Amino acid sequence: MESILQQINSPDDVKKLTVSQLEKLASEIREFLIDKVSKTGGHLASNLGIVELTLVLHKIFNLPEDKIIWDVGHQSYVHKILTGRKESFDTLRKLNGLAGFPKISESEYDCFNTGHSSTSISAAIGFARARDLKNEKHSVVAVIGDGALTGGMAFEALNDAGRSSNNLIVVLNDNEMSITENVGGLSRYLSKIRTDPRYSKAKEDINSLLSKLPLMGKSMTKALERAKGTIKYIVMHEIIFEELGFKYLGPIDGHNIEEMTKVFSRAKLMKGPIFVHVCTQKGKGYSFAEDRPEKYHGISPFEVETGEVKSGEGLTFSGIFGKEIVNIARKDNSVVAISAAMVQGTGLENFAAEFPDRFYDVGIAEQHAVTMAAGMARSGLKPVVALYSSFLQRSYDQILHDVALQNLHVVFAIDRAGVVGEDGETHQGLYDLSFLRHIPNIVIAAPCDYSEFAMMLEYAITKHEGPIAIRYPKGIWKERLYETGQLNLGKGVKMRTGKDVTVAAVGSMVKTALEVSEILENVGIDAEVINARFVKPLDSSLLINSVSATKKLVTLEDNVIKGGFGSGVLELLSQNSIYYPVKIFGFPDEPILHGSRKEIFRKYKMDAQSIAEEVKRFVHNKSV
Repeated sequence: MESILQQINSPDDVKKLTVSQLEKLASEIREFLIDKVSKTGGHLASNLGIVELTLVLHKIFNLPEDKIIWDVGHQSYVHKILTGRKESFDTLRKLNGLAGFPKISESEYDCFNTGHSSTSISAAIGFARARDLKNEKHSVVAVIGDGALTGGMAFEALNDAGRSSNNLIVVLNDNEMSITENVGGLSRYLSKIRTDPRYSKAKEDINSLLSKLPLMGKSMTKALERAKGTIKYIVMHEIIFEELGFKYLGPIDGHNIEEMTKVFSRAKLMKGPIFVHVCTQKGKGYSFAEDRPEKYHGISPFEVETGEVKSGEGLTFSGIFGKEIVNIARKDNSVVAISAAMVQGTGLENFAAEFPDRFYDVGIAEQHAVTMAAGMARSGLKPVVALYSSFLQRSYDQILHDVALQNLHVVFAIDRAGVVGEDGETHQGLYDLSFLRHIPNIVIAAPCDYSEFAMMLEYAITKHEGPIAIRYPKGIWKERLYETGQLNLGKGVKMRTGKDVTVAAVGSMVKTALEVSEILENVGIDAEVINARFVKPLDSSLLINSVSATKKLVTLEDNVIKGGFGSGVLELLSQNSIYYPVKIFGFPDEPILHGSRKEIFRKYKMDAQSIAEEVKRFVHNKSV
């Protein structure tokens, strides 16, 4: 017998289904997701939790005319299945395959690209106001998680939307999780609403009473409306969303299709800003994901029967960071660590366990994290802010204004720097060198291996004064590329002596530089290899002396070319009136799409073989 899922090719097919058929379809979708993601890797737990909600949204609303904006977007797999893309799931997150996030270039049903949190309500207001100015009639729905709701941008948007007359529906997918367990006052507030049914019950009773009363004039109606408000305050003291100007519906069971169908049918007809509070279980339907939702938030390919990741696990830069910061903190009680809902991802779980009073998870609030760190540094502490590169850029103003201009000792541990891979353009950490390098007072370092990273971290926390950033890549790396030697501020290391060309590399690209030199040696080109270690300040004497000897310079970086390491080297040479030929290898001025790290490096000719071929032509003065 053909499954219901096999018959679903568009949202129109969903609209024809009964409640019982939708429930069966939900079960089939979960089986489909577990099977596909176990092979490709991806965001599993969030999608398992949102199956029923997505089905109801597609049943009630008319896509693509109606607009659904998915906050972050990692929970959009079910949406993609229902909008004609299920046959492409074998290519999920692969080069030239199905993206892991909404993509307007991928489908007419994706109305807005997302990837970072707390953006959906702002975008939805934009859609709603554009609709009203153009005298159109479609619905606009923003779906946001309770973790993303902690982001300041979400509150800015709620504040703006609540005072407007624009028809807008905000759906809170409340699963008590972001990547890790949610923290803060909002989380406690939502828990209060979830666990105290008195408000919802009282509201239902009052609405029922009002509906049964005969028409008694405007004055009586206003009096009864005031009575509703009075009862609300008696029962639940405050409902913040109603105080912001929204009509609040909920909380409702996010796995009860019949109940949600009624609520969203009602919400669609209501005027003004509407807030629908839906409670779901992250990881629902797969026991391993239910028990460990943080593990299955974003997971590599795994065995369905055991839940175990297939790929071999090894030590990562995140793991080294977690180990070393604990060791340093044991010796210095002024060291504190800050995360923005990335405790496990950044390797801080052991620090949090051993030093709970010195660890701060601020939720999805990178801007707050940085300025809080500035306050701590000004008070004599040594704060270490651990963030992914692509999320650090959200706090640019705070790094510049609150940390750097005051020359405060804040350490930025920048995880997932460079090519991240499968999560695509919104998550690539390819811009931090460019947006940090021009900021005054800041030092930027990049280790080539674990040993060098440990030295840099100890120096940054215990010896440096002022702001300092250490950037390092995702994945399993090398313990030691070479005998590290002493670390000095702004000093690089000559790893190989040569006479034909200088290859200066930084961070993860040092390993590639050594491989390039070996390939070149086989074709008679003697390359000198420099590990810059620091992007700011540069080792001017080492670089100038080397290029003055070889007369040709190549730079390698896991960053966009514009404004990065190579740009800094060019500035250095220009300021010293040195004009030898220079070729910069980095990523171009365009979005770098999803695919494995290896695939992306090969596509952009950033692998060792491709670089060696271009350097060979460069050395022989041939056009490249």
